[in-house]
Amino acid sequence: MNLHITEELDQHAKKFVDDELYKFNLKHFPEDLGGRYKEIGIFIKDDSGIVRGGLTGSICWNWLEIHTLFVDEEIRKHGYGTKLLLQAENIALEKNCDFIKLETLSFQALDFYQKHGYTVFGALDNVGREHKHYYLKKDLK
Repeated sequence: MNLHITEELDQHAKKFVDDELYKFNLKHFPEDLGGRYKEIGIFIKDDSGIVRGGLTGSICWNWLEIHTLFVDEEIRKHGYGTKLLLQAENIALEKNCDFIKLETLSFQALDFYQKHGYTVFGALDNVGREHKHYYLKKDLK
């Protein structure tokens, strides 16, 4: 058998790799956590249905991971970020998650997350040569 490595974005191959890793991981988690994967999306829309911000994430095993939180600059400082974050936390509690994790850059929303009880558990320097990349967590239980 000859094997070779290709560089391409093949959705079928990506799904295969993701599924196989998921199956491998299942062997290392308690049975009651199996099958716990759900993507979430919470969005702010105006009267015309135009998206003005939102939060995306996924529930996996016993945590919620926030992938993206964005609020249009025009409507920032009106509490929408807090509302999105609190709604995500409520979803995590309803789904019996133990914690939430997320990432942010030094010029983004570190203070915002810390104000809401998230703590830094890691950081990378020299991101974009002059910034930091923070990893945060909030325990729910």
